[in-house]
Amino acid sequence: MGFIGYIILGLIVGAIVKAIMPGRVGGGWFTSLILGVVGAILGGWISGLFGAGSNHFFSIGTWIFAIIGGLIVAGVWGAVKGRNHKAVTR
Repeated sequence: MGFIGYIILGLIVGAIVKAIMPGRVGGGWFTSLILGVVGAILGGWISGLFGAGSNHFFSIGTWIFAIIGGLIVAGVWGAVKGRNHKAVTR
């Protein structure tokens, strides 16, 4: 799947992650969509390591790994943003 495919998949995954983790992903919809794109790329990389996902847009393995990647990226983003926010407000 090409880079454009990962961008499209990432935008959809970003919306899914925003629905799964409302309030935990700071920054609104735009940030969620960007994190979804990064997560889809991360998910593609992880699936390549395990050889589990296929490289087709409509493959369920591609979607599962993209969503997992999106959740990982959103969780890390929330932890970093939350930590920085607390440090600034003290």
